[in-house]
Amino acid sequence: MYLSKYFLPALKEAPREAEIISHQLMLRAGMIKQQSVGIYSWLPLGLKVMRKVENIIREEQNRAGAVELLMPSLQSADLWHESKRYDDYGKEMIRIYDRYGREILLGPTNEEMVTDIFRSYVHSYKDLPLNLYHMQWKFRDEVRPRFGVMRGREFRMKDAYSFDFDEASSRTSYYRMFTSYLRIFDRLGIKTIPIRAHTGPIGGDLSHEFLICADTGESKIFCDKDYLSLLVPGAEVDYSDDLLMADIFNQWNQLYARTHDLHDEALWSQLNPKNQLNIKGIEVGHIFHFGTKYSKPMGAEVMGPDGKKRPVFMGSYGIGTSRLVAALIEACHDKKGIIWPESVAPFDLALINLRVGDKGIDATCSDLYTKLLNAGFDLFYDDIDRHAGEKFALADLIGLPWQMIIGPRLFSNDEAEIKNRSTGEREILSLEAALNKLFTLKKGESFVI
Repeated sequence: MYLSKYFLPALKEAPREAEIISHQLMLRAGMIKQQSVGIYSWLPLGLKVMRKVENIIREEQNRAGAVELLMPSLQSADLWHESKRYDDYGKEMIRIYDRYGREILLGPTNEEMVTDIFRSYVHSYKDLPLNLYHMQWKFRDEVRPRFGVMRGREFRMKDAYSFDFDEASSRTSYYRMFTSYLRIFDRLGIKTIPIRAHTGPIGGDLSHEFLICADTGESKIFCDKDYLSLLVPGAEVDYSDDLLMADIFNQWNQLYARTHDLHDEALWSQLNPKNQLNIKGIEVGHIFHFGTKYSKPMGAEVMGPDGKKRPVFMGSYGIGTSRLVAALIEACHDKKGIIWPESVAPFDLALINLRVGDKGIDATCSDLYTKLLNAGFDLFYDDIDRHAGEKFALADLIGLPWQMIIGPRLFSNDEAEIKNRSTGEREILSLEAALNKLFTLKKGESFVI
């Protein structure tokens, strides 16, 4: 993508209302624009990151056996009356009426709707287990929305819902999603700690929240330092192995890990002081096992092998995808701007032309752009005629993993400068060597000019 043809309304200074670093950097990098309190437009750069995040989530949920669908944002209030949860959200849930006087809700979550879908089509235990998920915009009328998209009123979420015939199999589905979440956050390039949590208005007897370690986090985490060295299951993990799913779950839950609201000082004091890690975190995912909380009042039943109907056991599994983009920035930034993990960076590489208008340099950059594009790179080419300092500042601000710089001195020697955004390391190489280095990093093999 040529910068001259892209829409990137970057700002030199963050607006005063931006309190935390992710809000500041998302505004400065031209990722979002506030439309009203707690409601934002996602501009091209921000949308590109969110889509990459969602693609990773989609791949891992599919791998774990979940099936994608799409449910509407508007829901009938009748469903919430059925589940006896209509009043649980209070004023946070927007209630409106259509022209016929029927009450409609701008849904904050989808347990009722997915249960209605399930009961309409699934009637036998032979069709279980089943896991349905979607990615959709939701709305909660927060009393005090703040911190940009970290706590907005409109937000995007991935919700998955499991349906099982009995308690034991529903626990296994929970363990399967727990494992999938470990892999999702690992692929996103961040370290998360899964911690037992309150179930809140969702309900149930088992719940975990997944937190990113970040100095700006609102949650205080007390955990065993050994958590940070636990190995995340690889891509080859067999989700159909029920014993393996239980083993992974147990391994990640045998060490002490609590947030401040569930912290047990007596248990904490038994831990070796050298292993006591007290850090801050940001919640990016929450999973729940709630049994028959929704299926029983809503009549979501299946016929068992004995010919008798019984309510199914359910769980729900959420990831705030819009919130996750901000959380990634909170965990991955420096004083110059964002440092994206390579898996979710909006572009792989910034190609920076320091002398736009010079025919030789322009031609070289155009040739490099074509070759890298053909090699599979998603490129950001700064072809705007302006001061070099402004170009470097923009490249650092938007946080692309690599920069390839071409200027007069480098051009005269048939060279390019390669910069790693994360480490700050710079290296001057011949054009051929620079291309080979970049292609090897991306594909694991050399690039032939």
